[in-house]
Amino acid sequence: MTRQASAPPLPRSGVATVLAGVAEQFFRGELPVRLRAWDGSEAGPAAGPVLVLRSRQALRRMLWHPGELGLAQAYVTGELDVEGDITDGLRAVWQAARDRGLAGSRPAAGWAAAASAAIRLGIPGPRPPAPASQARVRGRLHSKSRDQAVIAHHYDVPAAFYELILDPQMAYSCALWTSADPDYTLADAQRDKLDAICGKLQLTAGQRLLDVGCGWGSLAIHAARSYGARVTAVTLAAEQAAYVRAKVTRLGLSDLVTVVNQDYRDITGGRYDAVASVEMGEHVGDREYPAFCALLRDRLEPGGRLLVQQMSRGSRAPGGGAFIEAYIAPDMHMRPLCQTVSLLGDAGLEVLGVQAMREDYTRTIRAWLASLERHWTEASAMIGVEAARVWRLYLAGGALAFEEGRMGVDQILARRAAPDPAVLLSEPAGLLAGPAGPAGPR
Repeated sequence: MTRQASAPPLPRSGVATVLAGVAEQFFRGELPVRLRAWDGSEAGPAAGPVLVLRSRQALRRMLWHPGELGLAQAYVTGELDVEGDITDGLRAVWQAARDRGLAGSRPAAGWAAAASAAIRLGIPGPRPPAPASQARVRGRLHSKSRDQAVIAHHYDVPAAFYELILDPQMAYSCALWTSADPDYTLADAQRDKLDAICGKLQLTAGQRLLDVGCGWGSLAIHAARSYGARVTAVTLAAEQAAYVRAKVTRLGLSDLVTVVNQDYRDITGGRYDAVASVEMGEHVGDREYPAFCALLRDRLEPGGRLLVQQMSRGSRAPGGGAFIEAYIAPDMHMRPLCQTVSLLGDAGLEVLGVQAMREDYTRTIRAWLASLERHWTEASAMIGVEAARVWRLYLAGGALAFEEGRMGVDQILARRAAPDPAVLLSEPAGLLAGPAGPAGPR
């Protein structure tokens, strides 16, 4: 029988003191948060959030996955925790990184000290298994089967869990906060967002609306109930499709709303007076996005309006970062707003206007996070503690990303003009050009 090697004795100064010494080299100064290690030792500033390392395993994960992914794995498994406001902790770390010129760079100093400390604390060891909540997807990028698996990972959980977090309309997208009144709620802001979309699309009774990526049905149901639109709601998530169908039946809207559980690439059935895609384009993919824009155009009648609500991000991290790519939306792709507008224009759509909503998303996600915290016991029992911790980290980090301008979100209103702009762009450019060519002496 082989004898397992025992962990080395803990340093007299305390684990936290050793780790703080190493971390301060990477941070080029004092730790931005307090640190408490598994031996009870503490180091760092007395005020503010406390980063709690419950075992060596947390550091072992960071050794195998330096940076964001290792930290996320340790947090969702509970090997690393935060006492105090997790958003404040993340904000302090990001602020220190920016103030000290570390954002987006790999510090050159500290690696020798880190290696020495790791050996001294018994950190090196086999790669820890990935947490159960981490996505595992296979197949060709943005194939229909892979996209189905990615969407199922995030959305095919009980609708009752989303009901704990979202407003009663179940809008899982940025709200539009039109009032600072303390009695103005998330439900009010989501209603105002849905009204804004329907107004921009100029929906009236009997008009046909295609809702591409309908989510939990908030827009489809609102457009039918409040505007009398005839809606085709498309979602790839089976759980969402079942939920929306049941709600449509319960509300007596079956004659106005048709729910289709399919890939957006399989949408058929002619043209519509209006098309909406609310925070679905992020899942389409970079190479696939021009074809997505063309599909939206083709589904519109000439003169029909398109509303795209979509997140944006700089070109350095189009997938949202290691945590988002591993736990939330593995194949997500975001781009700067100007590129999306350009792609819509290239598809022959006339862009009529853009409304920035970045600050609205900060407030929306904070409301979702507050709901999660209020219902923490129920949410953890429903989806498991590890998955609930994924959501807490996701919402806290997401709110901060919008707060600090690392991500944006916009409503883009466009129109399929008559005649089609794509045809006009191929015509001669002269002011007096006509069917026979430029006018003038012959």
